[in-house]
Amino acid sequence: MVQYSSKLDSAFGALSDPTRRGILERLGRSDAGITELAEAFDITLTGIKKHVSVLESVGLVTTEKIGRVRRCTLGPRRLDDETRWMETYRRMLEGRLNRLGEFLERTKEKQ
Repeated sequence: MVQYSSKLDSAFGALSDPTRRGILERLGRSDAGITELAEAFDITLTGIKKHVSVLESVGLVTTEKIGRVRRCTLGPRRLDDETRWMETYRRMLEGRLNRLGEFLERTKEKQ
C-alpha cells in the first residue's frame, strides 16, 4: 500500500493549479515582483499573493521584500520526492501496458 505524506499532498496541491504552475514557469526564466506576476497573469495583486503564498509554503518559491517591492524567486525545493513517486507509478503502468501488448500479440498469433 502506498503511504501518502503530507509533504507530497501539499506539493501536488500547490501544483494542481494552472496559475501556480505558470508562476513557476515564469520564475524559471527570471525573478519577478508580485506586480509583474499579477500583470503577466491578469490577476489582482491579492490573488497573485495568495498563489505565491501557497507556493512559498511548500518551498517552491521564496520571496524577499526589497523596499516596497516583494521579489519572488524559485525556492530551494527540487520536487525530488514527487518525481520518485511519479516514476514508481510510471514504471508500474509501463509494465502493465507491456503485459497487455504481449497478451494481444499472443492472441493475434492464435487467430
